[in-house]
Amino acid sequence: MITLEQTKEKIIENPRWWRIALMDFVDDIRYHKNSAAIAEPFVFGDEKIDAVLASTAESLCDELNIPVPAWLDGVSACREPYFVAGLENLKAAAIVQSPLRFRIRKIFVLENFLTRV
Repeated sequence: MITLEQTKEKIIENPRWWRIALMDFVDDIRYHKNSAAIAEPFVFGDEKIDAVLASTAESLCDELNIPVPAWLDGVSACREPYFVAGLENLKAAAIVQSPLRFRIRKIFVLENFLTRV
């Protein structure tokens, strides 16, 4: 089982491939449906990474009917909106499509952000 804390460590170690580490976590928690993967907090430090991880965890909790750990409430929103795609022409779509858990932390993603094919 991959934990959220391990995922953050992998992202910090290799920021270029952060999406791979995140999606490995997403696939793993969907497979195991184990709340232990998000039970322990990670060390806060990078507002964008922290917000993406927290929003992802909360969205997966909603999807899998897992209680959201209280520690996730301590993860702040980004000071400035963060558009994950990084493309100007996708900003409007991301504003409309972002799930609530992401919008709360000023993270804007497309509706298929947590989908793998």
